[in-house]
Amino acid sequence: MAAIKFQSARLSRILLLLVFLSACAHAADSYRIVHTFPHDAQAFTQGLVYVDGHLYESTGLNGHSSLRMVDIETGSILKFLPVSDKYFAEGLTDWGSTLIQLTWESHIAFVYDRATFRLLRTFHYDGEGWGLTHDTKNLILSDGTATLRFLDPATFNVMRSITVKDHGAPVTELNELEFIHGQIYANIWHSDRIARISPATGAVLGWIDLTGLKPFAEQSNPEAVLNGIAWDAVHDRLFVTGKLWPNLFEIRIVPARAAGHPTSPPAHPH
Repeated sequence: MAAIKFQSARLSRILLLLVFLSACAHAADSYRIVHTFPHDAQAFTQGLVYVDGHLYESTGLNGHSSLRMVDIETGSILKFLPVSDKYFAEGLTDWGSTLIQLTWESHIAFVYDRATFRLLRTFHYDGEGWGLTHDTKNLILSDGTATLRFLDPATFNVMRSITVKDHGAPVTELNELEFIHGQIYANIWHSDRIARISPATGAVLGWIDLTGLKPFAEQSNPEAVLNGIAWDAVHDRLFVTGKLWPNLFEIRIVPARAAGHPTSPPAHPH
């Protein structure tokens, strides 16, 4: 029995090493901070959306979950809807005039009127709810695995799914999502990296390394991780933040070739 356990542990270490080496196969893009905005340091950010000039945010934890509309310049909460204590809110996206908010383990999503936050309906989905975004036809849902599911926004039926892989190795713990320039951007839980994913094949097209972005004040909290990607499609602005972070950042991606030394943390003001 001891020999079996040893072999199993050794195999697990080898698999983890292969995944790590695969993730490092891409020369990661870096970033430059364009603007730093205030952000509610009590917000356990799970979902982030920028649409029609407003920032919308879903925050998690049982008893602290909420839906918010936030003034991006000041960080002030313009509209606030608490979510029932029995739910742990998760990913968020817009669809038409609505907002759709996931829950973690309750298998329930809420559909709200975006202007009033009035609850319009709920729908059920299998598995956990982590991140949510959309392309022009479907909602795209992550559940903590390497699978992304594409849902019909009218019926919420699963239309298809993809397995996210980097050089053949599955990429798990896909978290908050955003659809940008025809690609799916995904936070990887407890990671400083964002994966850029092909919605057609699930292949990782590249990585964005945001090492050094996490505010110094949050370094001691292991759950204050990078989580939250929002894109201003009109002005092509990219925003990122994290759980319990006191700041939201507008960043510009620096391609690996331009960065010169992509593995080095970029210089930026703290």
